Amino acid sequence: MKREGYYINAFVIMPNHLHAIIGFRETNKSINTIVGNGKRFLAYGIVNRLKKMGRNDILKKLSFGVVGSDHLRGKFHNVWEDSFCWKECVTPMFLTQKLNYIHFNPCQTKRRLVNNPSTYIHSSAGYYLEGHSCIYPVTHYSEMNCIDLSAGFDGR
Repeated sequence: MKREGYYINAFVIMPNHLHAIIGFRETNKSINTIVGNGKRFLAYGIVNRLKKMGRNDILKKLSFGVVGSDHLRGKFHNVWEDSFCWKECVTPMFLTQKLNYIHFNPCQTKRRLVNNPSTYIHSSAGYYLEGHSCIYPVTHYSEMNCIDLSAGFDGR
């Protein structure tokens, strides 16, 4: 993705959704194209993994969301909702707020997957909070040089 001009700066993968901070530099692709391509790539991976695991029960549920015209084009599973929500991070304070929100998402009382965000392996929190690598390599937001981010990530 770096060669395409966009970078994953932070992420958290939750059981039923994900959050990501994506940085852009010198790309001519729209946010819709980038997110659409990413969702397609992830969907193929999820479906293939479910097939290998023999999880036909989940694959069957994912097939219910496919409409007739999509099915005719070869789509058999609907992994994602069509829409997505995005916000442009243009100030250090707003970026810090979003980093905290996504990294502390697994600690929320509603789901409480972990007590410490840096121990949740499906996140970049450990990278930002403690400096360890995560399952997917990220580009630190400070490397983007798009805005003055000297305020940094406050760790909540």
